[in-house]
Amino acid sequence: MRRAILLGAIGVLAFAAPALADPSADAPAKPRCFLSSQFENWKSPDPKTIYIRVNLHQYYRLDLAAECSALRWPGAFLITKIHGSSSICSALDWDLHVSESWQDIPQACIVKKMTELTPEEAAAIPPKYKP
Repeated sequence: MRRAILLGAIGVLAFAAPALADPSADAPAKPRCFLSSQFENWKSPDPKTIYIRVNLHQYYRLDLAAECSALRWPGAFLITKIHGSSSICSALDWDLHVSESWQDIPQACIVKKMTELTPEEAAAIPPKYKP
């Protein structure tokens, strides 16, 4: 009987050990935030994607919820509005609009996902779309 209980306890510990060994292994990565004033440049390869550069060598990809056709205009410029904190940590922190001139009504572009790119991913951005 003792042997069966001991084997059962060892079996439970064997399954629980990986989870106990490194509790952060399955935890989602903490987002890296930046200040809106550190946002330096942007380019768009298509109407649903924007690449941005922060602090010279940090790049992010913004995936949009829907096509933002104004991004394809030759003279398009990005309008960012900050509400509350100036820290940008996720897609929810963006309030983007695109316009061709100061006289046009800007088109809203809703950010669905913000992804920080690795140095390898940033290097793979085609030169004409690298901010």
